[in-house]
Amino acid sequence: MLKIKIINDAHLHLVLNHLPIITPVIGLFIMIGGLVFSSEILKRTAYLVFILAAVVAIPTFATGEGAEEVVEKLAGIDENLIKTHEEVAEKFAILCYILGTVSLLGLWTNYYKKYFSNIIPCVTILICAITLYFAKQTGTTGGEIRHTEIREKVGMDLKN
Repeated sequence: MLKIKIINDAHLHLVLNHLPIITPVIGLFIMIGGLVFSSEILKRTAYLVFILAAVVAIPTFATGEGAEEVVEKLAGIDENLIKTHEEVAEKFAILCYILGTVSLLGLWTNYYKKYFSNIIPCVTILICAITLYFAKQTGTTGGEIRHTEIREKVGMDLKN
């Protein structure tokens, strides 16, 4: 007999959370390729990848609250780690939305050959770099909630 297991909010959050972190990295490489090879197709593809990252950030961020409710009931969970992760994730989500919005603008300017279409890829790369900084912070703070081996304080304790 086939058993179907319904996943909880924490599991759904874990399934989704890697996508908005990895997708901008892929978009960044594509955009750099578009600039290096002067390829409008690569630039448009990068814009679409950045838009995808913004879209995927929506359900990822939306499942965070439910994941928190599940995880905070587990033994050994530090509420401060959850709060830190939540604060960084909020900034990361906002930056993903900004990156997606700028990418929509970039796609439009590129397609319609607007006079400022050459500036948008550089602006997009800058926003992407900032977004990736917060992506790294979000991933690390999220991982620290359950993975004690990656916490800096624990690493320091092991050295002493």
